[in-house]
Amino acid sequence: MNILMISDVYFPRVNGVSTSIMTLRRELQALGHQVTLVAPAYDQHEVAEADIVRIPGRRVLLDPEDRMMSQHALRQLAYTLAGQTFDLVHIHTPFFAHYAGLRLARIFNIPTIETYHTFFEEYLYHYIPFLPKGALRYLARHFSRRQCAQVNGLILPSIAMDEALTRYGVQAFSRIIPTGIELADFAGCDGAAFRRQHNIAAQRPVVVYVGRVAFEKNIGFLIEVMAELRHTLPDALLVIAGEGPAEAKLRKQVEQLGLAHHVLFVGYLERGSELPACYCAGDAFVFASRTETQGLVLLEAMALGVPVVSTAVMGTRDILAARQGCRVAEDNPQAFAATLREVLTDAPLRARLSNEAKAHALSWTAPQMATRVLDFYRDVITRY
Repeated sequence: MNILMISDVYFPRVNGVSTSIMTLRRELQALGHQVTLVAPAYDQHEVAEADIVRIPGRRVLLDPEDRMMSQHALRQLAYTLAGQTFDLVHIHTPFFAHYAGLRLARIFNIPTIETYHTFFEEYLYHYIPFLPKGALRYLARHFSRRQCAQVNGLILPSIAMDEALTRYGVQAFSRIIPTGIELADFAGCDGAAFRRQHNIAAQRPVVVYVGRVAFEKNIGFLIEVMAELRHTLPDALLVIAGEGPAEAKLRKQVEQLGLAHHVLFVGYLERGSELPACYCAGDAFVFASRTETQGLVLLEAMALGVPVVSTAVMGTRDILAARQGCRVAEDNPQAFAATLREVLTDAPLRARLSNEAKAHALSWTAPQMATRVLDFYRDVITRY
């Protein structure tokens, strides 16, 4: 099968959508399929790849990490790709990529599939706070209904996302297929080395957050949790790994709460060894996003045997539903801190959760999910 993917975001821009696309591409290619990806060009000297077509563009005003692809260059794609034969277009984002993907599908006379990666109803408010939340909710729902009706198939990363789109009135041919994780990428780590590198004592209770340092990730809530936790665990430390637009505000929050010795920002970590080491430096992994459609970082932590303490909202519900390798905490700082303290102070409990976590991650592997995506591709093509 020859698949044309298109997205408004991809590496070196680091986020869950980029990771999801990379994982799916790699698995499809391993199964012998051709995958051509159309994605933005960035100013970070990305490595050229023969099967990635980079589109020039400009920075996004309210989110300068992203790029707005040139519409003129997107219109020239049909000429760039002329002579190639594709079986379908797989769209990954709802902006310029969505409309360019629809246009290419018409030109090549092939079906379109779109993965609904992001819960925009809550996401947009963090980036356009000057508009009423009710108005943004209405616009997001209308926008989603219209776009979902324009494609031949819809991939949803979680049950919660399926439920949300059903409430919107979306009736597209769809299937729930999470991304899954590459277990080989998270097969080993050196948490002790990470602790030494950052001068963290070997016996100090450490909890880790990994992901974009963005407003929608609710990291401010985790900082509030640390303000509660320090009363009973005065040497507890939260390590925040990642970069993003909320970092300055979060650092100010840390300063205002007097948590300078309880919160450590370590920035972006490469996925080869630094990131796994960071996970394993933690006695627990913490998460509290209210907008997550998947929560891949939970699976990454679990694959490394790190117990998870998290709220169960949106996509994280699916991962935590089995209650394996995790403790589900209430969505308030006091209760979350109490649950976290239980895990941090009970070594036998952590050991049991660690073993459960590794076993649970085995049911979320990327090859399994890629096979399900291929089955869906074939069903959409048959219906077209």
